[in-house]
Amino acid sequence: MSLQPLHIGKHTIQYPIVQGGMGLGISWDKLAGTVSLEGGLGVISSVGTGYYEQRQYSKKNINTRPFETENFYSKTALTAIVKNARKICGSNPLAMNILYAINDYERVIKDSCEAGVDIIITGAGLPTNMPEFTADYPDVALVPIVSSAKALKIICKRWTQRYNRLPDAIVVEGPLSGGHQGFTYEQCSQEEYQLENLIGPIRDEVKVWGDFPLIAAGGVWNHDDIMKMIALGANGVQMGTRFIGTHECDADQNFKEVLLKAKKEDIQLFKSPVGYPARGVKTNLIEMVEKREGPPIRCISNCVSPCHRGQEAKAVGYCIADRLSDAYMGKVETGLFFTGANGYRLNEIISVKELMQKLVYGEAH
Repeated sequence: MSLQPLHIGKHTIQYPIVQGGMGLGISWDKLAGTVSLEGGLGVISSVGTGYYEQRQYSKKNINTRPFETENFYSKTALTAIVKNARKICGSNPLAMNILYAINDYERVIKDSCEAGVDIIITGAGLPTNMPEFTADYPDVALVPIVSSAKALKIICKRWTQRYNRLPDAIVVEGPLSGGHQGFTYEQCSQEEYQLENLIGPIRDEVKVWGDFPLIAAGGVWNHDDIMKMIALGANGVQMGTRFIGTHECDADQNFKEVLLKAKKEDIQLFKSPVGYPARGVKTNLIEMVEKREGPPIRCISNCVSPCHRGQEAKAVGYCIADRLSDAYMGKVETGLFFTGANGYRLNEIISVKELMQKLVYGEAH
């Protein structure tokens, strides 16, 4: 059985494979542009764009960190990232991932539309007002990330009442994904919350409202997993971690090495200043944080609203903006390295082209 194209709003993606948005700086122009070039949907992460190209687009930096929200989410950097991705993928569909929990969510959505992305994907909260900010860009497709039928129902109800529209697609993310989870610690290990058990009920909720694609995410690793998700009722899949193992991934080589060396037991859930459990590699940073010996927390960038200007960072023991940026720059001692539960399975760095062939046709290719 061959993979069918994925239709999201007015946009057609050749293969139903969405590359997960990975911040800070893990999926920017090189990775997202190349995935879109090769027939998948490349997704740029909007997180920490002020760090792009040695922070040259950030108007003000303090101790080499973008100062305040407007510089951390730099409009000029975001525009440059989209422009450079377009040089790679041309007019192929290109997406932006924007966390609902960030400060300046409305502005970053508008910046992304202005920069010319085709699709916006949003998780880390219920984006009930998302369509409001894209009203001037009717061709931009909107894709919320949900982890329950209840969440989808709330979004569809609000969107139809207020904006007379439905999502153009949804991403259903199970608890094996990298980074922030839409579940409690307990739910992450409970059977009923595993991805394969979420798809059916959420697919049923989709049918109540109409028909739009369901994209399964979290723990999808290879061609067989993709076929399994489609057999369960998904129209496509989203994969993040596997794309870290590519030459085009925007992360520093040291970031890739951390994953290549990681063992299964090294990949764990941690507390995060965002308020959700987060999955990554247990490195030196996590050990320091557990002993309360982590790097100083100063809240220079003011990145996410649930952190309350560094209060939650102090409570959990690290600043997420600073530690993710360190990981992006390859600072192994102080970096926070997000990965999905399968990250330990990465054992080589290959091209996006080769990876897409493996995903579409099977590992023998």
